[in-house]
Amino acid sequence: MEHVPPPAEELARLDRELAELDARRAQLLTRRAWLLAALRPPAPTAAPGWNPSAWGAPPPGRPGAPAQPWGYVPKQPSAPRSAQNVLLTLGGLLLTVAAVAFTLVSWGSMGIGGRSAVLAAVTLGALIAPAMLLRRGLAATAEALAALALVLTLLDVYAVHAVAAPGTDGLGFTAVASAVLAVLWTAYGLALGKLRLPLPAAVVLAQWPLLFWAWAAGAPALVVGWALLATAVLDGVIALWGKGPGVRVTACVGGSAMGFSALMVGLALSTTASGPLGAAAPGALLLAAAAAALAGAWRAPKGFARTGGVVAGLAAVAAVGGVPAAALSDGWRVLAYLLCGLALAGVVRVGLPRDAARGVLAASGVVVAGALVWALPSLAAVLLGPVTLLSDVWAGPPEGFRSALGSTLPWSELAAAPVVLALVAGLLGSAYRWWPSVVRIAAPLGAREETPKPDAASATAGTPGAARTAPAGAGAPWYTVGGAGARRRPSGAALRGAAGAGASALGWGALLLAGVVLDVPYAVAVAGETALVGGLLALAVRSAGGGRGASAVPVTALVGAVSGAVSVGLLSLASEGAAYAVFGALTVLFAGAAVRVGAEVPRAVFAVASVVWGTVLTGFAGRSLALDPHEAAPLVLLVPALTVLLGARLRRNPVALPVELAGALGALVAVGLAVSDAPFLALVLALCGVLAAGAAVRPERRPVAGYLAAALFVLATWVRLAASEVSFPEAYTLPVTVPALVVGVARRRRDPEASSWTAYGPGLAATLLPSLAVAWTDTDWLRPLLLGVATLVITLLGARYRLQALLVLGGVVLALDGLHELAPYVAQVAGALPRWLPPALAGLLLLVVGATYEQRLRDARRLKDALGRMR
Repeated sequence: MEHVPPPAEELARLDRELAELDARRAQLLTRRAWLLAALRPPAPTAAPGWNPSAWGAPPPGRPGAPAQPWGYVPKQPSAPRSAQNVLLTLGGLLLTVAAVAFTLVSWGSMGIGGRSAVLAAVTLGALIAPAMLLRRGLAATAEALAALALVLTLLDVYAVHAVAAPGTDGLGFTAVASAVLAVLWTAYGLALGKLRLPLPAAVVLAQWPLLFWAWAAGAPALVVGWALLATAVLDGVIALWGKGPGVRVTACVGGSAMGFSALMVGLALSTTASGPLGAAAPGALLLAAAAAALAGAWRAPKGFARTGGVVAGLAAVAAVGGVPAAALSDGWRVLAYLLCGLALAGVVRVGLPRDAARGVLAASGVVVAGALVWALPSLAAVLLGPVTLLSDVWAGPPEGFRSALGSTLPWSELAAAPVVLALVAGLLGSAYRWWPSVVRIAAPLGAREETPKPDAASATAGTPGAARTAPAGAGAPWYTVGGAGARRRPSGAALRGAAGAGASALGWGALLLAGVVLDVPYAVAVAGETALVGGLLALAVRSAGGGRGASAVPVTALVGAVSGAVSVGLLSLASEGAAYAVFGALTVLFAGAAVRVGAEVPRAVFAVASVVWGTVLTGFAGRSLALDPHEAAPLVLLVPALTVLLGARLRRNPVALPVELAGALGALVAVGLAVSDAPFLALVLALCGVLAAGAAVRPERRPVAGYLAAALFVLATWVRLAASEVSFPEAYTLPVTVPALVVGVARRRRDPEASSWTAYGPGLAATLLPSLAVAWTDTDWLRPLLLGVATLVITLLGARYRLQALLVLGGVVLALDGLHELAPYVAQVAGALPRWLPPALAGLLLLVVGATYEQRLRDARRLKDALGRMR
């Protein structure tokens, strides 16, 4: 009897069999596709250029194109030129290596005839092949063979010297060979004009004949310099009239290297000459180099013309200045070069091209800047040298200015430094004084370049394009031309202001250096520096507010006055009388300048400086009275007290705030002096609090000065308590809490809607929290009792007046304080109870809370709402 399964079981079996069949079918289809691909014959190569449209198919690569018929292979693209260049380079390199190996290794195994035949055949073939390849349009291959031919010619020269003329001088033979090769490769490059390698190679070869000839002849350094210069001149000619950018760039690089070398040779010989006659010959070389550079600048493009002008100017200064410099001592040589550099400014009267003349003027500026760089370190030594007096204040006046500086500079070799500064300062001052004449003289150099004419379309249509190409500032000085370029160039007023600023700064430095070089007495040096500070202050006061262009003069005078005041103040520390005289004079001078000046910023600077000098005077008074630093601290507060009174007098004047901040800085110094003694520190802090409270009387200072005064008073109280060895925390916190609560009450009266946390929270927390922390570690009963009573009162007040801060803070602290008091008894009771009772009670509590959870939740919400309605 056949078994028939239930329908559900039979359905599941059928589903499994169908899934197995689907998987097997997918496997068979995959195998079938692989077999079809393996049995498909390879596609034969079709003729290039075969047109697929003959088969009725679109060209390959188009989207949606059907599969191409068998027998079609698309035409392969040609190899890129980069691959061709790589192949040609590698081929030329291998041939070169082979030629070198043949020359060095296999040359000696052949006879003289074979050698000559091989050299002639290979070199001639390498030279002829590029011409044939150029006719067939294979320029890259021709370049590769030309490079091989160049290497072969060099190897030929080596081989000829090694075999045919081994006894000749190597340097002389190299000079002749390089000249011959330069001529040959020049002719070869001109004959095959399409090749780019021969002519630059000829330029490279032309660098060496004269140099190697001079070297081989054992010529002196001057002759070598002339050889280098002649080569540089040849390179300049090639750079101007050469054929192709490669030739010109190579000639520029070679000429720059050779010309620089010639200049270095001439400069070294000129600076080391034993006398004017010895410096004349190197000077001639440098002058010739200057003439060559200027001739090149005459025809060179804009950038190169300016560079040529700079080189020409510097070479001329080195040539002319080196002759008198050779007769001077080391300390005065810089003056000779400076005078020659300043003489270059006469180029504005010579008919040089504009760019070349600008380059010569730039060279003049470089010479002047170099002279200033040489002189300024000595000025820095004069300004910073008195810092050494800080280690031994009032030790006694030194004999002279130099001994007060403590510097080891060779002042005898720096005798020309003040002359250099004075000379440049005089020229800048003259330019500042007669600026219109300077502008008129320099106008030809400031003429703008000719602008291109508008194109025909814009000219005929009358569009704004023509207006854009018009010379917007033709005829105007270069520093006032409108347009985009004018935004990058300074105005004439700014340049004049810079000249005036430089004149004032350098003139001040020249006078300082003159005092050191002459080693004037100490008293004269102190008086002179103080007088210079007064002069700078007068200049700053007179020039302030003179316009934007002239702002550099008062700013420079201001910076110089402050720097000079610091320097002379340090210098005066050697003597007690000098210190009082100098700082008293500085206080008066800067205060007078603050009163007389009209601009706000200089007035604030002068006023602050006057406050600083006055603070230093009060410190001197404490030292003269033989007071300890902490004892002199209250005396230092005299100047901050005066600044508070002065601020009340000035009110909202912009100078008031800087003056008061300077006074606050003096108060901070007083606090620092009193740190070593706690009672004096408390006194100083209290006095500072009084000054801050005085400033807080003014409404504009109250937001900051009021809080500062409160903090200083509290800090003074704490320091005084600590000095008296008071350890109760309430003594420290109650002086904070009481004023804070008073302020909170006043705040609530003005603004009843203010939060109690803002009004009373900080004051209450300042006492309650530290007292609670101490009460938890206190074994006595008095502090917890007093804290509990106080917090109970605070909690009742919070509930009575519905103040959230009082209720929460008082309740929490009261609960914690009570818990602390009950803790011993709870521990004692817990120890007497059975061990099973605490868990049972906890479980019972949880059951009760769980059974009445909804009611407890409603109670918590009512409590939250009640607290939220409080302030």
